[in-house]
Amino acid sequence: MEGIFVPIPTIEWEGGLPGCVRLIDQTLLPTEFKQIHCADVESLWEAIQVLRVRGAPAIGIAAAMGTVLGIQGSEATAFDHFREELEVAARYLATARPTAVNLFWALDRMRRVADGNRHLPVPQLKQRLLDEALAIAEEDRRICRALGRHGAALTKDGDGVLTHCNAGGLATADYGTALGVLYAAHEQGKRLRVFADETRPLLQGARLTAWELQQAGIDVTLICDSMAAVVMRQGKVNLVIVGADRIAANGDTANKIGTYGVAVLAQSHGVPFYVAAPVSTFDLTLPSGEGIPIEERKPEEITNGFGRRTAPRGIRVYNPAFDVTPARYIAGIITERGIISPVTEAAIRALCH
Repeated sequence: MEGIFVPIPTIEWEGGLPGCVRLIDQTLLPTEFKQIHCADVESLWEAIQVLRVRGAPAIGIAAAMGTVLGIQGSEATAFDHFREELEVAARYLATARPTAVNLFWALDRMRRVADGNRHLPVPQLKQRLLDEALAIAEEDRRICRALGRHGAALTKDGDGVLTHCNAGGLATADYGTALGVLYAAHEQGKRLRVFADETRPLLQGARLTAWELQQAGIDVTLICDSMAAVVMRQGKVNLVIVGADRIAANGDTANKIGTYGVAVLAQSHGVPFYVAAPVSTFDLTLPSGEGIPIEERKPEEITNGFGRRTAPRGIRVYNPAFDVTPARYIAGIITERGIISPVTEAAIRALCH
């Protein structure tokens, strides 16, 4: 059996009250490893918006901790005034990115905790909110480990696995969703061959997934996004595992742009396509993926990728950050509670309740 992978925590609370959020600046990887500190809600908003911290579960943790940053300096003595300050921070954080449902789930959870403890003196209520943010992070660690164990059962020794974007420790509290499956299989002694799509335009696969898997000692080969069809046709891929930012009630799944194309290719080549995500990523208020809001990012990410212009000036650009994979392309959804397969609304609702 291989050694257990212990990743560096992506995001943590440092200190008590007052305190700050320490996180890995993922915009600098893989050439520079740097941890930064966010001492106020504005700096954490910026970290989410520019992708210093990213990945749906990690964004949820950041949002929870961000609400604490927003109220830790409050001088309110009455609950109503304190609650107004909390709401200002939560609404501000909600504007950072629109697609990952974990952000809104975490903010709503912090609101409920505040409302459920309105009887406490404000200093104790602040501590209660910090405790809840820390609990969200710890729950995510346990969830990812459980999810990884369930997903590892789908892999066999020697399998080739393709993944898109980054759904590893950098996208969660410490272990990952899609990559958590690979880590768990690796710990069981299975030798996997992983193909990581580079994931244009911000290269999360090349910069983050390849770096993570290399650090963990897992056999990883980096490929351009346009090479996925070739490695499938050559029989090098036995299954595809990706993460998710929001899953509708019918199983339609939003993930990094390019995921939909990978799913279509996988079906064409007879390769099972799996989504790995915690139950908190399901949005049962949306009947289908048509209702998932899709973030559109700045054109410079394509025209001036990493500081160098690679397109004509004045060119029109379409830059959605995510796409939606219809449930019919998904062989199963791996969660901390088990695997949903086949993917149906009835099965999803049964698992989520």
